[in-house]
Amino acid sequence: MSQTPNTEALLRERLAALAPLSLDIADDSAAHAGHGSAGKGGHYRLRIVAAAFAGKARLARHRLVFDALGDLMHSRIHALVIDAKSPDEA
Repeated sequence: MSQTPNTEALLRERLAALAPLSLDIADDSAAHAGHGSAGKGGHYRLRIVAAAFAGKARLARHRLVFDALGDLMHSRIHALVIDAKSPDEA
């Protein structure tokens, strides 16, 4: 019997494509329990440091993260706070 990976494990797996030097993920879903969006995906905070962000504006960095996460943004993630830095900014 196969076990479905948890969302944090999937986040780490997908974000590996950006070759992060550091990656911190916090699940804030419990703080949003009872809200109208509860049950439609979790609430996460992400701090990622990667060379892929060097020279890119904030919006371009967020697009890289969203592209890496793909369908997770429409299924397992309802809200995502992103702090994306290049190594020289960390």
